[in-house]
Amino acid sequence: MKISRQINVLALMLAASFATETLAQPKSLTLGTASIGGTYFIYGGVVAQILTEKGGLNVSTQQTQGPNQNIILIEDKKIELGMTTMGIAYQGWNGTEWAQGKKYNNIRALFPMYDTPFHFIATDKSGISKVADLAGRTVGVGPKAGTPGTYFPLMFEALGIKATIRNGSANDMASQLGDGLIHSFAFAAGVPIAAFTEIEAGRPVKFFTFSADEIKKLQTKLPELSVSLVPKGTYKTLTEDHKTVGLYNFSIAHKDLPDDIVYQVVKTVLENNAAMVTGHSAAKETVRENWSANSFLPFHPGAVRYYKEKGITIPAKLL
Repeated sequence: MKISRQINVLALMLAASFATETLAQPKSLTLGTASIGGTYFIYGGVVAQILTEKGGLNVSTQQTQGPNQNIILIEDKKIELGMTTMGIAYQGWNGTEWAQGKKYNNIRALFPMYDTPFHFIATDKSGISKVADLAGRTVGVGPKAGTPGTYFPLMFEALGIKATIRNGSANDMASQLGDGLIHSFAFAAGVPIAAFTEIEAGRPVKFFTFSADEIKKLQTKLPELSVSLVPKGTYKTLTEDHKTVGLYNFSIAHKDLPDDIVYQVVKTVLENNAAMVTGHSAAKETVRENWSANSFLPFHPGAVRYYKEKGITIPAKLL
């Protein structure tokens, strides 16, 4: 009887310990995306669905203004998962530009998403065919707190182009371009951009990009920018490759999110690439080999565990 009571007590203690551990885990996870019409909104929905259906996690999405706000929400633990371009994350980490002196050092990298090329669209009737033509024009750049909303003003300043900036959701920018309220829509997202495809379907358009000289100037002023490409055929009327600049995207989380949850997130996303690509073609770049596109942001320990299992050694500076 004494042994039986000891076993029962031990069982109760283990059960209580397990219950405490279970209660400590989030019952559901919220993934911060961006405005409707952009790639984050669609891609984020795909990630949430795969994590829920294949990862056994209850994940929902929350529409946000984009990478900047996602970082703020992660830092404040108001959402569990987010997405950001590494340029925006670099500014947040160092407390520069949009971060205005506050350093967001509690964010951690999870998995690589895809490259974000900066590119432009205008209607044929605008007569705009190159970036220099935007001087004195009104340009829509998406939400103010998004990557394009943050970077295009800096780019125009670096190139000496004085344009009037207008902010709004990607869908709103598409409507304003169609109505002639803006002269061009400049954006950055995984391609194809849904809003660009929508604009092209309704009227004759012109896609254009930075010149080689402009790219050189931008990389001098904004060294976090990398050379990127919008491949021909991305849009029906894009008949040649457009060389441009871009920033890589990564999924992020707070450093305090439990390791086992992060491990499951990273493993599920990176081992279901075919399903990811079905949801959005930009996900073809969501592969573990692209972890190296992150050069400064520490990886979450749960992510490091997964990469280590796959034979990837994360540099000490990213641990």
